[in-house]
Amino acid sequence: MAPPIARCPRPPPRLPQRAGQPSRGGAGRWAPREVAAAAGRTLRRGRAAERGSGRRGGARRTMAAATAAAAPGRGRRGAPMYSKELTSKKRDEFEDILEERRLSSDLRYAMKCYTPVIYKGLSPCKPNAIKSAVLHSEQVQYVIKQLAKEMGESPDIIQEEAMEILDEMGHNMQLGAVRFFAFTLSKIFKQLFQRVCVNEEGMQRLQHAIQEHPVVLLPSHRSYVDFLMLSYLLYTYDLALPVIAAGIDFLGMKIVGELLRRAGAFFMRRSFGGNRLYWAVFAEYVKMMLRNGYAPVEFFLEGTRSRTAKTLTPKFGLLSIVMEPFFKREVFDTYLVPISISYERILEESLYAYELLGVPKPKESTSGLLKARRILSDNFGTIHIYIGQPVSLRTLASGRINRCPYNLVPRHLPQKPSEDIQEFVSDVAYKMELLQIENMVLNPWVLVAAVLLQNLPAMDFELLIEKTLWLKGLTQTFGGFIEWPDNLCAKKAVMSGLTLHSNIARLVNGHVVLNDKGVEDGTVGEIVFKHALAILMCATYRNQLLNVFVRPSLVAVALQMTRSFRREEVYNYFSFLRDVFSDEFIFFPGISLKDFEEGCFLLTKCDAIQTNQQEIYPTNKGSVIVSFLSTMFRPFVEGYQLIFRYLSKEAKEAFTEKQFIPGVRNFVFQLLEKGNTQCYEALSSDMQKNALAALVQLGAVKKKKMSNGFTYNVNQEAVNKILDMFDARIPVQKPVAARL
Repeated sequence: MAPPIARCPRPPPRLPQRAGQPSRGGAGRWAPREVAAAAGRTLRRGRAAERGSGRRGGARRTMAAATAAAAPGRGRRGAPMYSKELTSKKRDEFEDILEERRLSSDLRYAMKCYTPVIYKGLSPCKPNAIKSAVLHSEQVQYVIKQLAKEMGESPDIIQEEAMEILDEMGHNMQLGAVRFFAFTLSKIFKQLFQRVCVNEEGMQRLQHAIQEHPVVLLPSHRSYVDFLMLSYLLYTYDLALPVIAAGIDFLGMKIVGELLRRAGAFFMRRSFGGNRLYWAVFAEYVKMMLRNGYAPVEFFLEGTRSRTAKTLTPKFGLLSIVMEPFFKREVFDTYLVPISISYERILEESLYAYELLGVPKPKESTSGLLKARRILSDNFGTIHIYIGQPVSLRTLASGRINRCPYNLVPRHLPQKPSEDIQEFVSDVAYKMELLQIENMVLNPWVLVAAVLLQNLPAMDFELLIEKTLWLKGLTQTFGGFIEWPDNLCAKKAVMSGLTLHSNIARLVNGHVVLNDKGVEDGTVGEIVFKHALAILMCATYRNQLLNVFVRPSLVAVALQMTRSFRREEVYNYFSFLRDVFSDEFIFFPGISLKDFEEGCFLLTKCDAIQTNQQEIYPTNKGSVIVSFLSTMFRPFVEGYQLIFRYLSKEAKEAFTEKQFIPGVRNFVFQLLEKGNTQCYEALSSDMQKNALAALVQLGAVKKKKMSNGFTYNVNQEAVNKILDMFDARIPVQKPVAARL
């Protein structure tokens, strides 16, 4: 039996105590609504009180109301759980947490009285107690006995292996390490960033959620800074620090890996390779921390950092694990909190561009970290962190998931999730990512990058300002979350972006050009590489806009591809493009028609098209908008065409991904060197992998699992047919699933 986890007597209600603040009474889940509202007000005022100034008020809702607002719509895919608001919504206001750090002592901040509010007044377990509880749990003991029986080994040997896994995996959170990071990160963040802005209403909602039910934090993932910044933020607001799922690679960093472990990181292997013992130990470890709820669990749905600033398709493994205690009625509810982290300038921007062009990723190491300290002299602008509405898993599952089958099997027996559960996990994952996307903050440079990439090699500065302002208006019409610098005219805002991103673009004789210095020197191949590097870095920022524009843009592309304005034909092309780009952009599963209607609605809203029941056609005013949107997506259309052409002509035999990526890259390189294409983005390994995955889903490429990985076989006829559809040589024949 697992040793009982010690619970301290529930303390009287209290609020997080701030450095320099007197202790006050607070609110927990037992407090009446008025006390909870007062607690939220105190949380928002906490840091302002230190400066002697009041703070603006905000929406005050109970967690139940917040949860209901965060989860519109229920049921199966016929009535999807995700429904985007097409009308503009009120956004929380931001506050700069570095402002206070610049005015006070970092040492005092790090050594402040840190007494976070925790779930139901539990006392945090010591890390060794968690490991012991996991090792002796019924679930892990069952797998140990099964493996011992199958392998003819002693259970003690298997148990020893399980203990080694736990020692490798487990966190060892210690307040001393947390204080060290608080001090060090304060110094680093003040050096790197002008501002770190957070929505304090979101912090209030998170405080309430942590006291009510187990919490899972789901941040977007664009940089290694993400998980450091989130822990720093929760420490600043006196909230319980999360335990964070980190890649095993970090353990290779001497000293740093152990410091991360002591700050709350637990480590998982990139692949379990069918290792049943590892899976059982890892899953039970995560569920043990979640069930006892003394700290939020944090992981990245995307699984890895996005090298392109587009949200990656979600991974379902960890999400399925954290849902299981709810399915098995071990917890009453679980809150899922989508968090959007937006960078004005990404620290790894040049590293990502090199990786996309085939330069191997540097191995994580302490020496590499020390070499990277030169970036401390650079300016990386502002970070915006938007804490989304906590979403109740219980609300999402209500009326959709039948938990009764879990009662028919002992909890410790491994169960393969039913198709309904797998579909539900998938839907929740996509919902969380779409909520992240909704609250991503766009800055003026994102607009500048989108305009500049359509006007290479050079663009008049005054025209760039004019087009940026026009795009700002269109983005706001489409519901984009733009944070424009206070009191800055358009010219200064654009100039500020160019100054911050001087490594990407520069102003020369009244024209803005890509900063590809030295591109004239070297061989043709070197020139192509340097130019591709500059374009991919610039595209990283334009890509942030594509999340907002993808649906109306695909309607615009479909309008240009089809040979008529018949609504049904336009929808067929839209649906075809949506399927092809399903790994490139995030679409909620099974609502193609709804996405089409959203795209049409937004284009109608800006007077770009007119529609009736049978036809869709651009207006005179709308031709500019339709042309801009189509051109914005041209790199993806042309890039996929080149990749499909390579597969239809060059790939004859079975191949692996490691053979495919260099092959298609060389194919595109040769076309660029000869001047037969200008689609530099087709060199991106991210686009190449996504295109291959799309063909597998469309049945044009067969993927087969082998002992050493996967192999692929091309159906030439199917690929040629898809290529013809892309080239608009043949119409897309696809039955419309619902009445248009």
